[in-house]
Amino acid sequence: MNQSAATYLGNIKDTVQSFWHGMSITLSYLLRRPTTIQYPDRTPLPVRDTLPPRYRGFLEVDADICTGCQACERACPIGCIQINLEKDAANPKQRVVTQFDIDEAKCMFCGLCVEPCPTGAIQHTREFEASQRSVRNLTFRWADPLKPFPVYKVAKGAEYFPRAPLGSLVRAKIEARRWDAPPPEFLPPEAPKPPAAKAPPPAAPVAKPSAAAAPAAPAPKPAAAAPVPEAKPAELLKAAAETAAPAAAPAAPAAPSPAPAAEAPVPTTPEVKP
Repeated sequence: MNQSAATYLGNIKDTVQSFWHGMSITLSYLLRRPTTIQYPDRTPLPVRDTLPPRYRGFLEVDADICTGCQACERACPIGCIQINLEKDAANPKQRVVTQFDIDEAKCMFCGLCVEPCPTGAIQHTREFEASQRSVRNLTFRWADPLKPFPVYKVAKGAEYFPRAPLGSLVRAKIEARRWDAPPPEFLPPEAPKPPAAKAPPPAAPVAKPSAAAAPAAPAPKPAAAAPVPEAKPAELLKAAAETAAPAAAPAAPAAPSPAPAAEAPVPTTPEVKP
C-alpha cells in the first residue's frame, strides 16, 4: 500500500514538472520579438547571396564571348536551347547568331550545357525568382534576329575570357519584364486546347416499387386427376367376352360353284367313194 501511494505521488510530481517546463518555454517566446521574416525583401542579404556556391539557377548567356559552336544545344537532353546561325550579309565569311533561345520553364538545371562551352559564355546563375502569369514568358531570347551578334573568335593560347558579372544579364531581363506581360510574339502560337468532354447526362432514377402495391397472387395449382377405380379380373373378362361376341357370329355358307360347260361334238368327215 505504501509503495502504491509513493508511485502515485511520483506521477503527480512528474506531471507538474513537465507542465511547468512546457509553459516556461511558451512564456519565454511570448515576450520575445517575432522571428518570422517576410520573404524575400526583408532579409539582411538577398536570398541569392545566401545560396550554396554550386547552386544552379537560371541560365545566362554572354553573347560577347559566345563562339556559336552549338555545343550547349547538342548537350541539352531535353532540347530547351534553340540556336540558329547564318552568314552575315555584309561579310559572308562572318557568321552571326540569329537565334539563341532558352526555355527556362523546360530546363531541368542539369548543367550539361555548361560543361562543353569553351569560353564559359553560358552559365548557371543564382537567380531563381521569375514569377510570370504566362509560363511562355520564361523563354529568354539572347539573340535578336533583327540585330544578330557575330560569333566570338577565340585567340590562340587564350585562357581567360572577359565575361559580364554572373547573373547581371539574366537579372536585367527579369526586371525588364512585367509579371503579367503577354506572351512573347516570337514564339509559335500555342496549339489549341481540345474541347472539354461533356459530362454524360445523369441517369434517370429507377422507380422503386410502391410499398402499397399488393404482391401478385400465386398461380392456381392444377386440379388433381380423379383416381381411376381398379377393375376386378372377373368383370374385365366379362366385358371382354361381350365385346368379342359379334365377332364370333357364324359365317354364311359359300355359294355352289357353277357346273362345267359341255364339250361341243366333233363333226365327222364324209367318206369319198372311188
